Amino acid sequence: MIGRIAGRLEYKAFDHVLIDVKGVGYIVFVSDRVMAGLPGVGEAVALYTDLLVREDLLQLFGFTTLVEKEWHRLLMSVQGIGAKASMAILGTLGADGVSRSIAMGDWAAVATAKGVGPKTAKKVILDLKDKAHGVMAMANAPAAGGAASPPAFADNDAVLEPVARAGNGAAQSEALSALGHLGYGPSEAASAVAQAAGENEAADVAVLIRAALKLLAPKG
Repeated sequence: MIGRIAGRLEYKAFDHVLIDVKGVGYIVFVSDRVMAGLPGVGEAVALYTDLLVREDLLQLFGFTTLVEKEWHRLLMSVQGIGAKASMAILGTLGADGVSRSIAMGDWAAVATAKGVGPKTAKKVILDLKDKAHGVMAMANAPAAGGAASPPAFADNDAVLEPVARAGNGAAQSEALSALGHLGYGPSEAASAVAQAAGENEAADVAVLIRAALKLLAPKG
């Protein structure tokens, strides 16, 4: 399995690039979003990769982050979502956008990706709603070899206190981490999770995230 490629960018096509690695050229398919963020031809480049293996086909797909790569693998586990549709979804929404859409049950956002209709978008939400929190939490994990960073919100005991008193503490902690990754501040995220946990005592992480996002959604 080829999990990462680092070398010199030889050329860019509309949906793939050629990366020279010590004299060997690898064709790597990328989303529009990844393509837009790549350096110029001739410059150094590194991408995380996922290898698609079929009887008559070997294709490498490239991603700038491990989180995006894991979303690709998760999206491809949904029946009806192939590599092309997965790349279209990630290219349209990005990793954060996919997280938010699935957490909120926003199938319409997923359906904005080229080639993904409403029926398939709804299936993505249904199939992944209970799996999304694992990839969301991964985004907040410290990078390999780097200094470990404190858990999200761990330095704010006043914020954590009301959350710790209600429901499943582990689920709430993961929900807080996911909301932090989505850009919400510690205070507002903790308040929403605490309220969601109080209203759903046995809720798992996915349910807590969806309930908290509804509470945090702009009113009116």
